[in-house]
Amino acid sequence: MADVMLMKEIDDTAASLGIDLSQIDFDSIRLPPGEDFGIKSDDEDVYRDENLEFDSGFGNIIVVDNLPVVPREKFEKLEGVVRKIYSQISVIKDDGFWMPVDPETKKTLGYCFIEYNTPQEAELAKEKTHGYKLDRSHIFAVSMFDDFDRFMKVPDEWAPPEVKPYTPGENLQQWLTDDKARDQFVIRAGSDTEVLWNDARQLKADLVYKRAYWTESFVQWSPLGTYLATIHRQGAAIWGGGSTFNRLMRYAHPQVRLIDFSPGEKYLVTCSCHETSNPLDANRVVINFFDVRTGKVMRDFKGTTHDFPLGPGGLPKWPAFSWGGGKGDKYFARMGKNLISVYETETFSLIDKKSVRVENVMDFSWSPTDPILSLFVPELGGGNQPARVSLIQIPSKEELRQKNLFSVSDCKMYWQSNGDYLAVKVDRYTKTKKSTYTGFELFRIKERDIPIEVLELENKNDKIIAFAWEPKGHRFAVIHGEAPKLDISFYSMRGANNTGRISKLTTLKGKNANALFWSPAGRFIIFAGLKTQNGTLEFYNVDELETMASGEHFMCTDIEWDPTGRYVATSVTSVHEMENGFNIWSFNGKLLYRVMRDHFFQFLWRPRPPSFLSPEKEEEIAKNLKKYSKKYEAEDQDVSLLLSEQEREKRRMLKEEWDKWVSEWKRLHEEEKLARQLLRDGEASDEEEEYEAKEVEVEEVLSSHEEVLEYDQE
Repeated sequence: MADVMLMKEIDDTAASLGIDLSQIDFDSIRLPPGEDFGIKSDDEDVYRDENLEFDSGFGNIIVVDNLPVVPREKFEKLEGVVRKIYSQISVIKDDGFWMPVDPETKKTLGYCFIEYNTPQEAELAKEKTHGYKLDRSHIFAVSMFDDFDRFMKVPDEWAPPEVKPYTPGENLQQWLTDDKARDQFVIRAGSDTEVLWNDARQLKADLVYKRAYWTESFVQWSPLGTYLATIHRQGAAIWGGGSTFNRLMRYAHPQVRLIDFSPGEKYLVTCSCHETSNPLDANRVVINFFDVRTGKVMRDFKGTTHDFPLGPGGLPKWPAFSWGGGKGDKYFARMGKNLISVYETETFSLIDKKSVRVENVMDFSWSPTDPILSLFVPELGGGNQPARVSLIQIPSKEELRQKNLFSVSDCKMYWQSNGDYLAVKVDRYTKTKKSTYTGFELFRIKERDIPIEVLELENKNDKIIAFAWEPKGHRFAVIHGEAPKLDISFYSMRGANNTGRISKLTTLKGKNANALFWSPAGRFIIFAGLKTQNGTLEFYNVDELETMASGEHFMCTDIEWDPTGRYVATSVTSVHEMENGFNIWSFNGKLLYRVMRDHFFQFLWRPRPPSFLSPEKEEEIAKNLKKYSKKYEAEDQDVSLLLSEQEREKRRMLKEEWDKWVSEWKRLHEEEKLARQLLRDGEASDEEEEYEAKEVEVEEVLSSHEEVLEYDQE
């Protein structure tokens, strides 16, 4: 077998043959059975994994048991009844119905085989009709044809599983112990996925791990940064480590399109959407909940796109299920028609075996830290029943607070990261119903009886462009006004002298910004002008109410703070054909370095888990920061000296290169001296001062004109 070809060799070979790899559909390539042409796959051992199931070619066939046993004369009537039942689910293939007959009695055997066009349609038919009551004596028992092959492989005698010796795994948090206190990030550009250190001191990105064709669509960090998830045809996979990134677990879900982790990383949610053979039928949706450590499917939800709110690309709005209750991963919920279904992860079933019925509910969201649901219900009965926002405690389903709202056209809810506050942005109709204005209802969640304050802008007609809470803080920012020049206002929930009332801090006039990005540590914020505003950036200190720096990243599409709030990444993805790559900035707006990459798709900082330090200890460190910073100042000085030495070395090498070039030029000049002498008709000297300078007069016509003279011929 030939050695595996490196990607560079493949690119070079394709270039020599005049083949454009970007125009090739690799998904359409099928290798002959048993042949891999030296191309090794990460999934070679997937076929030996007994936990994963694969299509045997009969996945689109179901077996319907417990049918009536009838003679030949009633055969057509029974077939017509069964066909009618299963044709309502999807189209049965031509010659896709077979009901065997006993050759001796000439009666049916009580079961039949039905073949659909896709395995997804067959699974849907099984779900819809298993347990279907045809009459008192005949209740359908439906199975997948492939199940019989699996059942036949079960041994007659039980054998205890082999006990494997314990081998300690890699420390998945090792990257947090980096002696330089650096953060990692992942990027995708072209066919490559890379994990890198942000080595801001050295003004560069330091490669940790690189792999070509690591994922088929995107990568995603888990919320605490322990795992990196990749997407494949067979399902999803997670990888971990500080530098090696070994595969830790696979999750079988064919044609998976979307994934989501629970906040505490205990569960992975995967979603696929399959087209049906009948274009009039809704696409088939399958959502699986996996245990991250074991890979076991804890619960699945199957249905059509009619059962889930739709997002971009005809896929379900993602995440289809919202996690709540903090990092405990105890509850998750989804919204249906006139209800909210809340599940608990101990049994993966509905709390109290029933959903929360809320007539005409339009939206809901979880508190980031507590099992509290906020939900919005619009006006009903032509305004006779006002709109309302309610807070519901889980699992008791007790309503903690409710606020009625009148003349509402739209409503959006924003939780503060600690769950201390909830901001409800309410768009209301004016009395004439011809326009709207916006205000805020602000809930103080942690205070007694959950008091609510109303905030309206000085100009009620200002359009709200963006809203953002300060992480772990008490302030929030609002962009408002009319484009292109907008105003940015800052407010505090603590008020002057901590009075417990909302107070306005300042309003900045005429800013070229349409998005807000708070530092994860609070205090600092970026005003960004994205999309039509071409990537303008302003770094602002909210404590001092002053601008630290202004900058620009032309055509910037994404902005992301690192988890510590020390650095900011701005990037231009492949939605633009030019300027693809990313810039790394300091928190105060200094551009540190930039990396340009063609076909740039993703930039993601690796999240950090919460600190183990108590708030008191963090406050003590902040007060004595100068004492702790001496060590790092010394290290920074050493790095500065090293960079200076590197700069001096670079200049020395450039000077040596210049001297070498001058020396070579002089040598060639001397060698060509005779040739130059011949060109000068024997003149031997190259010295300029030995040549005689002569003045040459040149006549130049400045202007001319014609004049007609008249004269008398006589």
